[in-house]
Amino acid sequence: MSTFFPKEPTPGWVIVDASGQTVGRLATQIASVLKGKHKPEYTPNQPMGDFVVVVNAEKVVFTGRKLDQKVYTRYTGYQGGLKMTTAREMLEKAPERVLEKAVWGMLPKNRLGRKLIRRLKVYAGEAHPHAAQQPAPMEIR
Repeated sequence: MSTFFPKEPTPGWVIVDASGQTVGRLATQIASVLKGKHKPEYTPNQPMGDFVVVVNAEKVVFTGRKLDQKVYTRYTGYQGGLKMTTAREMLEKAPERVLEKAVWGMLPKNRLGRKLIRRLKVYAGEAHPHAAQQPAPMEIR
């Protein structure tokens, strides 16, 4: 008896409209599709998921007082170079990065996770350059 290892399938394309969606709840569903958990042939150590195109990222919603209390940090590499940005500032400057960071936090921190995050395409507005791939709309629960 040998262990069955599925071949890496060709990924499909899914489009998600983020307008009016809560950031965390949307990110969990996107991470699940990126990992491939919605498919019957899901394998934890294989990239079985689909490409995900997110549009209207500027219209995502934070619950409670997270817009002012949630802080994104990054380090420049220099002494005293810790930069702190609130969620409100991040939504104004780079709304795509809010969803990218939320989804990245839900993916594995290894080679597989780095491969999966490259399949996420986030756009602030309605327009995206992936119409040729004919992405199927994803229903948000």
